[in-house]
Amino acid sequence: MMDVTTRTYYENLASDDGTVRYEAYNAILAATEQPVDWAYEVWDELVARLQHKNNHQRSIAAQLLCNLAQSDPEGRIFDDFAALLTVTKDEKFVTARHSLQSLWRIGLAGDKQRRMVADAHVTRFAECSDEKNGTLTRSDSIQGLKHLYNATGDEAIQEMALALIATEEDEKYRKKYAAVWKKR
Repeated sequence: MMDVTTRTYYENLASDDGTVRYEAYNAILAATEQPVDWAYEVWDELVARLQHKNNHQRSIAAQLLCNLAQSDPEGRIFDDFAALLTVTKDEKFVTARHSLQSLWRIGLAGDKQRRMVADAHVTRFAECSDEKNGTLTRSDSIQGLKHLYNATGDEAIQEMALALIATEEDEKYRKKYAAVWKKR
């Protein structure tokens, strides 16, 4: 059950005051880096916020759902993953980017979740080549796979990422993406 302080922070996520909302966002994001027992108290509301008219609310909802995946023993993330992926293609690029950059955290919840996230990054990498910010999206997918690999040590993730990098025809970007994997 959510404590009073956490509940206040959660409610402040909807504040019109950017400073209040940002403080609440940081507090809730930090709280959800570890499993919490209140995930289902807010889950459905967060899923609904993925379609909110305000792009900040869509971004916050996507990032929190990604973090809450490790607090999801019922596997709701599997049913709501498509809605999350939609936000990674948001009309507001910053919203899309923040959502995509958080996606890897779902993979911390288990093997099935890790495969689902890795496959989503592969698909997103392939489909974004003609988008306005396709190279940034590709870079974020490669970085997401790197985060997932660093957190899990799953060699299949590394192989997948290196295979994606090899498909990049532009040498400049291929080197940029490969540099992500040379960092520790």
